[in-house]
Amino acid sequence: MQHPLSLHNTLTRRKEPFEPLHSPFVGVYLCGPTVYSEAHVGNARGPVVFDVLTRYLRHLGYTVRYVRNITDVGHLEGDADEGEDKISKRARAQQVEPMQVAQEYANRYRRHMDALGCMPPDIEPLATGHIIEQIQLIEEIISNGFAYEANGSVYFDVPKYNSSGNNYGKLSGRVPEELLSGSRENLAGQDEKRSPLDFALWKRADERHLMRWPSPWGEGFPGWHLECSAMSRKYLGQVSDIHGGGLDLMFPHHECEIAQSQASHSHTDEARVWLHNNMITVNGQKMSKSFGNFITISELFAGQHALLSQPYSPMVVRFFLLQAHYRSTVDISDEGLQAARKGYRKLMNGLRQIERLNLPEGTERAPETEEADAELRKLVADCYVGLNDDLNTARCIASLFNLLRKFNGYYNQPATLAQVGEAALGEATLAFRTLVQDILGLRDEPRANAEELLGLTLQFYQEAKAAKDYAKVDVIRAALKEQGILVKDTKAGVDWAYEE
Repeated sequence: MQHPLSLHNTLTRRKEPFEPLHSPFVGVYLCGPTVYSEAHVGNARGPVVFDVLTRYLRHLGYTVRYVRNITDVGHLEGDADEGEDKISKRARAQQVEPMQVAQEYANRYRRHMDALGCMPPDIEPLATGHIIEQIQLIEEIISNGFAYEANGSVYFDVPKYNSSGNNYGKLSGRVPEELLSGSRENLAGQDEKRSPLDFALWKRADERHLMRWPSPWGEGFPGWHLECSAMSRKYLGQVSDIHGGGLDLMFPHHECEIAQSQASHSHTDEARVWLHNNMITVNGQKMSKSFGNFITISELFAGQHALLSQPYSPMVVRFFLLQAHYRSTVDISDEGLQAARKGYRKLMNGLRQIERLNLPEGTERAPETEEADAELRKLVADCYVGLNDDLNTARCIASLFNLLRKFNGYYNQPATLAQVGEAALGEATLAFRTLVQDILGLRDEPRANAEELLGLTLQFYQEAKAAKDYAKVDVIRAALKEQGILVKDTKAGVDWAYEE
């Protein structure tokens, strides 16, 4: 199976034609959230990008297995090898079990991803559910000579790994010597490490660590980087087709993943294509919980943040994220979200309009439509050019608006439909629906408040009754009854009830 899709591979630093290892099967892995608090809008960008990628791969005919993990242990404060587990810290503060914290925020994350139109992953593994696989991976790395045990912890030996002909830093472009010279890491309290470059595969659990498992090295917990390597290998094999996440994960997380996989019995880069989405910024600064400049997804939906003048619906947020190429930064602002809402609504109006494109009665179609057909098909093809060029959703959306302008012309002057062939028009409207709904994943959101509409209808009912327009009264009663609503005339006024 050959398709013109190209993706930018962080590992090779170039755009490459996408060729899966075992076509038509494609394995995709996205590093998911650490569930110790609510996700912010920056955390949503990767899932939205990978949702479109997965949708498009399936549209192209591939059979995709999409894995997105949940990190529920091992992610320490500051993404380092020392400090308290983020989930344990939250659990201690709330005086609950760590798994309660993990479950609460995992559930909330899933609800938000669903609201944003992200299809559930095919597999959503938990780090705590794969301790056996992680211990096995560590044992492989130790047996190959690239890890050592110290006081119940196990560390990856980066200098030995590099001296054996490997290249720690090949993904991120970091040079180990520069990392060492520029390291501000204080080895006091970490003197069990042989080098500041070394990272934990397994950590001994001290008395304050609430989550712990038995292992050949004593009670402890897995290193954050190790978890994804073990889960990716279990569900996608020794090497997957695409592995990715936010640009902030490239180093050290993904760099360490590659080292672990190369040092294990797999001896692979874990994935053929490493794909990274850029950051969401606020006033030019990366959105981050550590910086305190974040907007949670709930705040965005409710409009409850100092930067926001109003709530923004999930589909507006999705459109906002997709109107920029995934490799570029996106600065979030109230003005930008308002512009995104206008763009999103234009596409939704377009979906409604194309259902009403009909040749006026009595109008004959032109005998020759080749030129108009070719123009329409060119507008459709342009939409796919953007997607095939490294999943450029920004270019795809711009092309969709060009196609929509053509549809608007037909809608406003129906007689011009005579100039285009029925087959070409059908292909174009189908492509528009497919691109907007099935690939970009934008769905129409009901904007009407049912309670307000019902109140307005009952007001019309009262007015018709007062005017003794009983025909209209009967029409309103019958229409509401079809919706399972009964109108009740009481001494206190007009009310309604569900039909039982």
